[in-house]
Amino acid sequence: MPHFDEFYANKLRGSLGVTDAESVLDLRGAPRAQAEASLADMLERSRFAKGKTVAVRFDGPVPGGGETLFQPVGRQLLDAKRRGWVERLQTLPSQDGLGFYVALAGRPDKTPEAR
Repeated sequence: MPHFDEFYANKLRGSLGVTDAESVLDLRGAPRAQAEASLADMLERSRFAKGKTVAVRFDGPVPGGGETLFQPVGRQLLDAKRRGWVERLQTLPSQDGLGFYVALAGRPDKTPEAR
């Protein structure tokens, strides 16, 4: 974005990354089944805790082909967003590698209304 300072261009791009997240779920080197189980566990536990932000990282494509975790992890996160467990979901900026920045909704407030 040539008309903006880099700071403001990053704000417009939404470049929240690993350093902005409260925690990191590093799935690099994990097989697909283990990665999906780890992500499912994180999402399930997040439903009973305070909302937080997480950077989910995984390996990029290898030379010669092969499946990455981008689609299976992305599908799980989109499903969690539809269920209301995820408030914000975006890809990590290129300098952070392949992954997602996720804002978990956490446990909803159950404050009784005064009558």
